[in-house]
Amino acid sequence: MATTLETSAAHAVPARPPQPEGERLLGASWHRGIPRLLVLVDGVLILVSMLVAELVRFGRLGEGVPGLVILNYTLLSFILAVGWVLTLTMVGSRDIKVFGVGAEEYKRVIKGTLYFFGLVAIVSYVTGVETARGYVAVALPVGLLAVLLGRFVVRTWVARSRARGRFRRRMLLVGGPGAVAHVHDALVSEAGAGYEPVAAIMPGYRPRGEDFLPIPCRTDLGTIGEIVAFAEENHVEAITLTSGDPFPPSDLRRLGWELQERGITLIMAPALVDVAGPRIHMQPLAGLPLIHVSTPRLSRSKALTKRAFDLVGAGVGMVLISPLLLCVALAVRIDSPGPILFRQERIGLHGKPFTMLKFRSMVPDAEKIKAALTSDSGDANVLFKMKDDPRITKVGRFIRRTSIDELPQLINVLRGDMSLVGPRPHLPHEVEQYEDYIHRRFQVQPGITGLWQVSGRSDLSWEDAVRLDLNYVENWSILGDVVILGRTVRAVAAADGAY
Repeated sequence: MATTLETSAAHAVPARPPQPEGERLLGASWHRGIPRLLVLVDGVLILVSMLVAELVRFGRLGEGVPGLVILNYTLLSFILAVGWVLTLTMVGSRDIKVFGVGAEEYKRVIKGTLYFFGLVAIVSYVTGVETARGYVAVALPVGLLAVLLGRFVVRTWVARSRARGRFRRRMLLVGGPGAVAHVHDALVSEAGAGYEPVAAIMPGYRPRGEDFLPIPCRTDLGTIGEIVAFAEENHVEAITLTSGDPFPPSDLRRLGWELQERGITLIMAPALVDVAGPRIHMQPLAGLPLIHVSTPRLSRSKALTKRAFDLVGAGVGMVLISPLLLCVALAVRIDSPGPILFRQERIGLHGKPFTMLKFRSMVPDAEKIKAALTSDSGDANVLFKMKDDPRITKVGRFIRRTSIDELPQLINVLRGDMSLVGPRPHLPHEVEQYEDYIHRRFQVQPGITGLWQVSGRSDLSWEDAVRLDLNYVENWSILGDVVILGRTVRAVAAADGAY
């Protein structure tokens, strides 16, 4: 790629594709159509939930509200449903910027729901109109669960559509080569976010070779006017400024005005890697938007919350799956000689060793055979993972593919050695090869599942696995754990990267 790359037939900016049928169904602008669709889905699910709550509590529809002759619970359900939907709008749960990726959308749904029912309780107390507790006790959890499931279904549909190139905003990247490449790779890897990088502008820089990026790169555009004209000409819908852009504050202010007039979104991408929203705080100072990044740490209250969540989840899980555990134990014993459980030393919280439990999926002398085998994963120096490992038994192959072999780790969770969600528990010899910064992963307990489990499992490189573990440690939240558990069910069902 030349220093000044003109848009040619080989490197032309992709033209705006014709509007697919799915986008036409959502209206002229999909980023306004999706919120409208969410209003419809939320409204229907909430209303149905409220009516179900009335049926469960009273056994019929139309039950009167004590003290209000003109109002019955069916009419009240319609009124409350409208109020609930409006509250979800007020907290920004349908904001297109948080839709589709991460847990922020779900957090806002939960926050809006709690705000709404808190308001209902206050109004009920002030006016003296008492609603049946059983009605509210059913409507709140059923409605919240229904809305969350509805959002999940819509997100899944939109994510699949975005993977096929639909519902995506055309984005122009502006900045230095390294930062532009990083943002480009991040956006491509997260197609569900809805952004499609179509071109890059790197004023005054020289790209590193002909295949620097798979999108057209321009180095000859150095003024705000040229960038805005290029964006208009190529139907760009968002411009992202990365680190390394050469513009002074006055030019950035002008760029914001120019883009606002044209309906183009301006996005700033600071050089912060794997830092989640709760750790970022904005402080305006003399016209400067200062970004504070808080130190990641698991406070005592958060640690207790996580432990309580683990105990309840592991305890209930053990009871529910106890028949499955017995059947698997019997199958392992019949399939090959040796113990039912496999015990192995792993490194846990604060670098302390513990004994991790799994259903045995290999022949009894697997560790002796391991020395003669070579991993084909490309990371044999740290992680040993083989496809078609000859040590695996017939039953073992099935329980590894479905992750059933991990279920005895619920006992580790009850003991306090592990958590339901956390970094991957590594072997002592693997830990010996850690670089210093990787030891940050020991600030939390290792997990039965985690970001590594829902992001490729054994197909992940060592670098990606470490990045995901550190991302989890530095950005932990209880809702994040719930989301990871939900994604784990889907990953296990698909058996992606498991062997």
